[in-house]
Amino acid sequence: MLQRTQKDSQQSLFFSLKDSLDQNHPLYVLSNKVDWAMFDREFSPLYCSDNGAPAKPIRLMVGLLILKHARNLSDESIVEQWSENIYYQYFCGQTEFVPTTPCVSSELVHFRHRIGVAGCELILKESIRICGKDGDDDNLSADTTVQEKNITYPTDNKLHRKMIKKCKKIATDEGIELRQTYTRTLKKLGIDQRFSRHPKNKKKANTANRKVKTIAGRLVRELDRKLPQGHAYTSLLDLFQKVLRQQRTGTHKIYSLHEPQVHCISKGKEHKKYEFGNKVSILYTQNTGVIVGAMAFGNEYDGHTLEDALEQYKNLKGKVPKTVFADRGYGGKTQIGDTQIFIPKPFSKKLTQYQQQKRKKAHRRRAAIEPIIGHLKQDHRLSPNFYKGDFGDAINILLAAAAFNFKRMINIYKQKIALLFLQIRAILFISFKTNVAF
Repeated sequence: MLQRTQKDSQQSLFFSLKDSLDQNHPLYVLSNKVDWAMFDREFSPLYCSDNGAPAKPIRLMVGLLILKHARNLSDESIVEQWSENIYYQYFCGQTEFVPTTPCVSSELVHFRHRIGVAGCELILKESIRICGKDGDDDNLSADTTVQEKNITYPTDNKLHRKMIKKCKKIATDEGIELRQTYTRTLKKLGIDQRFSRHPKNKKKANTANRKVKTIAGRLVRELDRKLPQGHAYTSLLDLFQKVLRQQRTGTHKIYSLHEPQVHCISKGKEHKKYEFGNKVSILYTQNTGVIVGAMAFGNEYDGHTLEDALEQYKNLKGKVPKTVFADRGYGGKTQIGDTQIFIPKPFSKKLTQYQQQKRKKAHRRRAAIEPIIGHLKQDHRLSPNFYKGDFGDAINILLAAAAFNFKRMINIYKQKIALLFLQIRAILFISFKTNVAF
């Protein structure tokens, strides 16, 4: 249930954020550019229940999501800083200063699940619209990267010990008495597992690893026998059995118990051979620097992601791009629909010298997407991804891309303000020199 619309016609007699803030502040300018009414119009049908307490305003929740990824903050931090930052409050539609937190941090989780992937795509679409003509470039750059999950580096021993811990917790919650808890045994085995890379300790450590796996299997089978039929832990025990059966060189392995959909992806990096998460595709305008497409995948071949990425671009922009420049990982297709795909390769003799130089320049320009991916990871929470499941993978990349576009406009507003300040200072300096001369 939504709250009743508040009337802003009657402002406070003594204090109003609109009149007291610096109207040249980038967040102030950006808040007046965003079409907040569109979000209210699109998200209002999602609040169809008349029961319970009224929900928080839609503008507040959308503004918190944008600020969270633009400022690289957690749910808890953005809620806390909102009560301290007067510009955050104005950006989220507040007319007067509020010294308390706007909501509980968990309400952001519920709001993300409420709007879903389509709602996050709507936020990305609005961020592209804010960029104006810069988002209309028909020449795009494409690249993929890995969106790493917030999990520890996976090893079989870690998984087995976590399984043992979870089995003990299930037994405690269900009142099941285990034949043996292996507490002291596991402590001794942990000592044997230390320094496993040392040649003198390798044999002892491998023996301890096998014993830990055996203990994990015993506890899983004992729970399966003693739990009643139709219990709530069927899927979890099946996951444990799959972990116990998997081999070192097997496929479709489980790398995390709480994120079983994580993939092991190798991108050929010298400093990081394997990354654990999922693959994402980025579409970036070549000449203006706006992210116009962002989509999450599993562990598909790069060339197979391009068709879906172009379909998303068509939904966001209502048109298809003329050209897409990609790296050699996209080899296999030269055209998708009306869009031409260019990858680096020896030029045909039919191309003129001018066409070859133009193509080379476009491929060099494509490399500009690499630092953009770095900014998405370091500044906008693309990596590590703290959202859970495949749904979290899908919305995190969309919100990170939208935050990048909003941050881009904030930087443009800052540059305009700095340029205006320099012009005013130059005018004042010239007038001062003129007066001194006279």
